[in-house]
Amino acid sequence: MTETNAYTPPQVWTWDKENGGEFASINRPISGSTHYKELPVGKHPLQLYSLATPNGIKVTVMLEELLALGHTGAEYDAWLIRITEGQQFGSGFVEVNPNSKIPALMDRSGAEPVRVFESGAILQYLAEKFGAFLPASGAARAECLSWLFWQMGSAPFLGGGFGHFYAYAPAKLEYPINRYAMEVKRQLDVLDHRLAEHGYLAGDDYSIADIAVWPWYGGLVLGQLYGAAEFLSVHEYTHVLRWAREIAARPAVQRGRKVNRAWGEPSDQLHERHAASDFDTQTQDKLVQG
Repeated sequence: MTETNAYTPPQVWTWDKENGGEFASINRPISGSTHYKELPVGKHPLQLYSLATPNGIKVTVMLEELLALGHTGAEYDAWLIRITEGQQFGSGFVEVNPNSKIPALMDRSGAEPVRVFESGAILQYLAEKFGAFLPASGAARAECLSWLFWQMGSAPFLGGGFGHFYAYAPAKLEYPINRYAMEVKRQLDVLDHRLAEHGYLAGDDYSIADIAVWPWYGGLVLGQLYGAAEFLSVHEYTHVLRWAREIAARPAVQRGRKVNRAWGEPSDQLHERHAASDFDTQTQDKLVQG
């Protein structure tokens, strides 16, 4: 295999602001804030600052699932962070997440506020706080956490690797697309074998493992990510498809997917969420009509 425009790395790498494709304007090799900006704070103890990417969807689905179980303490304010505008580099956001990535959560229910960043950490924190969607101990807990961390380690190959080169890079390059497509298909095969034997990833019960994996791999096989379903022959993964469709049918998942979404059908966009009634009155189609 040969590539046109072969690249020879320089002796020392330097940052070119034009590199990086569609998201070049928000990528940089340094951390920290670029401007002063306080974060808004709503009336609920849980304050979420996010965007409805797969990582953001994990947390809003989790919160909606907790509310569906009757955990009223899981009521939350969800604030939209527009990453293409660099809002994740505001000083207030960086105080909550020094890594400047969504989602970020502040829990103000105790004497001292608690910040939690990284989507997997947020899921585990909420599961332990409310005693739901995570087995308390033993082999079942270990299995659940193993799949949660599998997702956290595997998804960069799907998102930053395959998704970037297939959908967002400034040029379509055969080698990286093939390299990451191979790995994504291997990961789908791992999931398919597991789900051939169990209804959910951790066993018979829906858990934070499913909530973490579904927005990425469920979204992929349902045609919601990168327009790559046909390219990756997702029809081959029948057990993943069964699992993905079952989770997509859950009302809490349908609600969670809408929160902090700023693209797609206006009826599926709830830019901010401060009460359950917002799904009926504050989606973008309702606001335009109003």
